[in-house]
Amino acid sequence: QVQLVESGGGMVQAGGSLRLSCAASGRTFSSYGLGWFRQAPGKEREFVAAISWSSSITYYADSVKGRFTISRDNAQRTVYLQMNSLKPEDTAVYYCAAGRSPDKRNRAGGYDYWGRGTQVTVSS
Repeated sequence: QVQLVESGGGMVQAGGSLRLSCAASGRTFSSYGLGWFRQAPGKEREFVAAISWSSSITYYADSVKGRFTISRDNAQRTVYLQMNSLKPEDTAVYYCAAGRSPDKRNRAGGYDYWGRGTQVTVSS
């Protein structure tokens, strides 16, 4: 069992930066792959980024590649999403997730545990 709690969301102007954090509880945290998804009003939840349990593999949606960076600290049981050069279209609720299906790392169905989300709003 893994519990996830996101933080770090807020309101920022276009071009600005935010760093999201996701704190996890559960003894098996380090064995899970982790991902970030987002959902804007009226839209489906979409994949943002994923990282393997060892941090050796990272994977990004094309829309955020080069602007966002995912990382994790297994000792602190935390996964991060550094978001730079933010755009209004990045506005959404951001969710972190944990799962053990690396072949489904970019799909919501590949994750077993989810946080409740944190709101990110980017103004133009």
